Amino acid sequence: MIVLDTDVLSELMKPPALVSGAVVSWFARVRPEAAFTTTITVAEIRSGLAFMPDGRRKEEKTAMFERVLAAAFGPRILPFDLAAAASYASIVAARRREGLGGKPLDHLIAAIAQAAGMMVATRNLRDFSGCGVAVVDPWTD
Repeated sequence: MIVLDTDVLSELMKPPALVSGAVVSWFARVRPEAAFTTTITVAEIRSGLAFMPDGRRKEEKTAMFERVLAAAFGPRILPFDLAAAASYASIVAARRREGLGGKPLDHLIAAIAQAAGMMVATRNLRDFSGCGVAVVDPWTD
């Protein structure tokens, strides 16, 4: 089972002519019931959509995102819960001890995946390294 990071989900939402063929090929090999995302990713994408200027493009992208969520993930959207909170604390402490920075939202996603015993699909390998989760890059794997 695998958690799709924000960059992967965003890539899959692009118009077909603009989507990376490598990502499409990789995603086609993932069993639908094995693909998950997180409430953190949903929040990141929704905030990006909310920031867009009002208009048809924003409405279309928002509607497409909601369709993708319902059709592709349904109940497979993982929350940040108490188990993830414990994982997050360990991840942040370990990265700080190693002198690594990173983005807190990526660490929240890693914590959710770690607590659920899942790997993460992302292009952003640097911020997920040292987080205690297996990572796959759909652009290269």
